[in-house]
Amino acid sequence: MSDEQREHRAPSAQEPRDREPRDREGRDAGGSGAPAVRTVDLNSDLGEGFGAWSLGDDDALLSVVTSANVACGFHAGDPTVMRRVCAAAARRGVTVGAQVGYRDLPGFGRRFIDVDPAELVNDVLYQIAALDGFARLAGTRVGYVKPHGALYNAIVHHEAQAAAVVEAVHGHDPALPVLGLPGSAWLRRAAEAGLPCYQEAFADRAYTPEGTLVPRREPGAVLHDPEAILARSLRLVTEGVIEAVDGTDLPVRADSLCVHGDTPGAVEIARRLRAALTRTGHGPRPFTTP
Repeated sequence: MSDEQREHRAPSAQEPRDREPRDREGRDAGGSGAPAVRTVDLNSDLGEGFGAWSLGDDDALLSVVTSANVACGFHAGDPTVMRRVCAAAARRGVTVGAQVGYRDLPGFGRRFIDVDPAELVNDVLYQIAALDGFARLAGTRVGYVKPHGALYNAIVHHEAQAAAVVEAVHGHDPALPVLGLPGSAWLRRAAEAGLPCYQEAFADRAYTPEGTLVPRREPGAVLHDPEAILARSLRLVTEGVIEAVDGTDLPVRADSLCVHGDTPGAVEIARRLRAALTRTGHGPRPFTTP
């Protein structure tokens, strides 16, 4: 993607968004059908400061990633932070994603909330629309939705909350892509609703043998060794597997790799991962553009 800012216009609810013509195997949909070198997106959670409090290095990460999961004010972020990050992402040609979460600033959105599904629909709609307003001011728009923290983990299995988030995304834009964990109720329901679905893997998180993320409260849930992160990420891209905590290999196909912005050393990890992906011909490349 070019670093020069693109010019965008707002689509109507029924207007299809432009999509890059690739199928899920990385083939050119308009060409011969021969497999291309598989490329992946590199994303990070950004805009997670609040008022005078800052978290992570948004500017540095925006020079590395191809997609930015921007906090929408419920688990982190505020209007000033949201506008600043959207503007910076647009200048660098980085796709803006709405990272929606529970209304939980004190807990950073990492605590499950048994919220009524009808309320969750409205909460998620509110967050997407708020971020999209700032994105449009910056000359871009929200390109996808990725839930955050406890909500992300809950809707792997929580059918009612997964349906609520899908309803909110579809209500905002029935062509808006979503990003999530492979095999989750969230992606299954999103696909059933006709939303474009993309799968994500985590470069800096440990996996259970069931393919879910190891809870952060458990030792070793977050990975810190850059060499180990690079090795498992490249293996994921080239072989389609990632090693679980018990040593078993999990088959995982990911369209995007996430490096958490609040992980210690996140900028250096992201830079080294981008360099490795570029050197081996695997990207990074945005999985969707607005």
